[in-house]
Amino acid sequence: MKPLSFILAILLFLCLADMPYGYYQFVRFAAAAFFGYAAYQENEDGRKELVLVFIVLAVLFQPFFKISLGRTLWNIVDVIVGVGLLGYGSARKV
Repeated sequence: MKPLSFILAILLFLCLADMPYGYYQFVRFAAAAFFGYAAYQENEDGRKELVLVFIVLAVLFQPFFKISLGRTLWNIVDVIVGVGLLGYGSARKV
């Protein structure tokens, strides 16, 4: 989980650059998959408050029904979530 959270944080920070649309679709799919798995792992560990956070993030980033927030707001979300993932990866044991 730890390396995956760092990788996803980097992918989210790269969303600030002008990338092809396919890149953003890939990041949304990867983020939804990661957040879904993280919610499952946190539920198994009994950390219910993080389960809710990860479920909300999985729904926000899910690639099937586009949530249109606009480029500026998505950039803000990407930075906040990326920083949060760096903190989560640093605090997470293995």
